[in-house]
Amino acid sequence: MGGGELCSKYGNSWENYLGNLNDSISNSKVGKYFKLQDRKTCFTKELRAATATFLTMAYIITVNATILADSGGTCSISDCTSPPSNHTMVGPSPDCMFKPNIGYEKCLSNIKNDLIVATALSSMIGSLAMGIFANLPLALAPGMGPNAYLAYNLVGFHGSGPISYKTAMAIVLVESCVFFIIAAFGLRAKLARFIPRSVRLACAAGIGLFIAFVGLQGNQGVGLVGPDAATLLTLAACTTKDPVTGACTDGIMQSPTFWLGLVGFLITCYGLMKNIKGSMIYGILFVTLISWFRHTSVTIFPNTPLGDAKYQYFTKVVDFHKIESTLGAISFANFNRSEVWVALFTLLYVDILATTGTLYTMAELGGFTDQNGGFQGEYVAYMVDAGTSIVGSTLGVSPIATYIESSAGIREGGRTGLTAIIVGFYFFLSIFFIPLFSSVPPWAIGPSLVMVGAMMMKVIKDINWDNIKEGVPAFVTILLMPLTYSISNGIIGGIGMYIALSLYDYGVWWFKWLIKMKKMVSKEQNKYPLLLQLIESSRCCKFLYLY
Repeated sequence: MGGGELCSKYGNSWENYLGNLNDSISNSKVGKYFKLQDRKTCFTKELRAATATFLTMAYIITVNATILADSGGTCSISDCTSPPSNHTMVGPSPDCMFKPNIGYEKCLSNIKNDLIVATALSSMIGSLAMGIFANLPLALAPGMGPNAYLAYNLVGFHGSGPISYKTAMAIVLVESCVFFIIAAFGLRAKLARFIPRSVRLACAAGIGLFIAFVGLQGNQGVGLVGPDAATLLTLAACTTKDPVTGACTDGIMQSPTFWLGLVGFLITCYGLMKNIKGSMIYGILFVTLISWFRHTSVTIFPNTPLGDAKYQYFTKVVDFHKIESTLGAISFANFNRSEVWVALFTLLYVDILATTGTLYTMAELGGFTDQNGGFQGEYVAYMVDAGTSIVGSTLGVSPIATYIESSAGIREGGRTGLTAIIVGFYFFLSIFFIPLFSSVPPWAIGPSLVMVGAMMMKVIKDINWDNIKEGVPAFVTILLMPLTYSISNGIIGGIGMYIALSLYDYGVWWFKWLIKMKKMVSKEQNKYPLLLQLIESSRCCKFLYLY
């Protein structure tokens, strides 16, 4: 195990101090509760593991808030600033939510701050619960994939989708309660098997492409792609756009924010190539720091009233933001619509698969699994995951998931719940730096979304592409998610294609079974003709006797 040197004493005074600290904690009630000695670890190793885990997943604080804020949250047309009174227009126009509007943008800024706090708070609660109750070195946070599905498929960009934000949060609440019941009765693994394996694997890749596609767009990312009247989508990264259609009018591939985002993406790639912990954060941090300088072509604080207001809030650095709009934003008013039940099934399905896959992967990496494939704390871990999602829905965020980035801490030697508890403490500290987190620009977030998408693509190697029955449904799943801008469409399309291709096998099986049964009946009739005649005669005599 890595980091073992920190659990031993050496001649150096500092190392002696660390050794004494580790011994005292290991022999205390805390050490015995978390089984530090049994799992051959110590406090300093758990601390280092927690730091590595937090650095690799801290990006979720701003990324998740940015994605969910794109839905508009609880903002509506009533938050738009009304234009000057004249004879032709009274009140804000219906499209004020999609055009620059000071009132609506202020509402969005407040929503994003709420979601930053909600993301950090829910991550803190989930990680603490996982460490205390399951004693596993796993960190939790709002999952990538479900957040994009909720923001862009359900609620839609600035509320343009079929479901309101409050209804979407109600769906998350119900889905989390159902998942909690499933976990409590141990039905999780059985339900996961209902979905074809190829479609399960393809979902991760499809969601990865979907997230990467979001990161390439202008409103949510670096702006490399944009709309086109002839081809629907084309190369963008331009300096000027049509205010109505969003199509480029001049300066294709000349956007300074795009090139700055590309540099951040390369920094992340180089860091990951060299296995540097926190590489995702370093790429975001570089782009963000450059964008914080005012009076430049890449600044996030333009010389406008809204830019001035953002800059004033940014200079506070430390501030405690109270959740105002997203807390308890839940409504069951529109639960009679079919879109609600499709969304409920999709979120539940993705939640079950993501949690199951991640937990087993982390357990194997940490050496927690037994001969039967189970691991200590497995039952409680699923309960914690589902329970935290219930809490998260009341705060206004998408379902909570166990993060694969926990592997960074496990590789550093984290083996107990102390790692998760320390990660939770780090998330708690981040709550007090909302002015900094809220000032991260979308062109700093976009590259991280593309990188997340790239890392989610590795599962396609496990799909049997030589088998058409397996490969085609997987391909349809992956293809439809980004092209239809819908995760649920990809899942439905993949399952539907798998069922359609399976009909041939079932049809052939039934046909062969009917032929076999017919031959057996004919054989029996030829073998016992006299017996059959006696049976028929007895039935006839019985009928006459009764009447």
